[in-house]
Amino acid sequence: MPTRDDEQEPIRVRKVVLRRPPRQRVASGLPATARVRRGRRALEGLQRSFTRRELTAREFGASLAPWRLAAIGVVLVLVLGFSWVRLFHVGAPSVEDLRRAAGVDEWLTLPIGVKDDQPGVAYRDPGTGVWSGFDIDIAYMIAEDLGFRRQEVQFYGIESEDRARMEAVDLKNEPVPVKMVIASYSITKEREDMPNVMFSDSYLHTEQSVITLHGHRKVASLEEFRGQKVCTLSASTSASQAEKAGATLVRRNRVSECFALLDNGTVDAITTDAAILGGFKALNQAKYDHWDLGLDVTEAWGVSVGANEALKDLVNITLYRSYADPGDSRWEEAYADTIAEEAPLQRNIGTGADTSTITPLALTEQPFTPRPKVRELPWEDPTR
Repeated sequence: MPTRDDEQEPIRVRKVVLRRPPRQRVASGLPATARVRRGRRALEGLQRSFTRRELTAREFGASLAPWRLAAIGVVLVLVLGFSWVRLFHVGAPSVEDLRRAAGVDEWLTLPIGVKDDQPGVAYRDPGTGVWSGFDIDIAYMIAEDLGFRRQEVQFYGIESEDRARMEAVDLKNEPVPVKMVIASYSITKEREDMPNVMFSDSYLHTEQSVITLHGHRKVASLEEFRGQKVCTLSASTSASQAEKAGATLVRRNRVSECFALLDNGTVDAITTDAAILGGFKALNQAKYDHWDLGLDVTEAWGVSVGANEALKDLVNITLYRSYADPGDSRWEEAYADTIAEEAPLQRNIGTGADTSTITPLALTEQPFTPRPKVRELPWEDPTR
């Protein structure tokens, strides 16, 4: 082996390149190797995939085109169907349709006409300006489902005779149009026949009663006031019963005005819905006696929406939700906080002087509300 040290010159190494002769191609007719056979089979497979029809293609046309056409047809049918419903309103309206027809989404606030002098029903504290009562809670419940916050709800006092005109007044006594009236408004056929009155389903059932000054003799019926002066609200359904009994009617627009007349002895009694009179009895237990008349007529309170039928349907959706949904306790809470707490205070209510007999001021359960006719998808539920 060559070596080198520091005194010798560097050893030069020559690079040798060995070239192999080119590989001879297998001649035609000669036996093919395994690799060549595999290549041929792969090539034949590729040729078949482009020249032969697949099984599914042979069974359903020559390609996937029919499937694509079928899918496009289904999409077109669905689009045309939905367009037809949208344009021609086939079937029941959806909630979105009702909101659009009612104009709710265009309102910045929700003005509502209510009573302002009925404790327990609808009362505005003159000192604080705070509204309270059953009608107020029902108004908030409806407003919430319509998408209004509490600060966007505006209450205006409304007189009984102005409820059909949907016109209330502000604190400056200026007229204000309202979108709905929730003001202890009883549903009657005569009122429903008026051109600008449209009621929702009822949200409270009460009855007519009588209140007198404490110490009055036992009252069992309105006939005992024949020839005597009885105050009632203008345009009130209670007036007809008192008039049939032969009482001399004194009509006022506000129930507080009737109590002023009773306090000074101008009238002998006041008659109207028990839920209204019960609030005054609750505040003045020793001053008034509250008497149940046992009448068969039920006073069903409803929400008037004027001529806005779509708004009526939206209100009914809320009433149905609060009635049918076990998880919705807003109505029950409103009743417990306003009307129910008055009932134990009615020590004189009943058909006799027995103070142990207590008659509720209204039915303790929400009145039945049928399911509204609303177009909805199978997984949608108007109670949610």
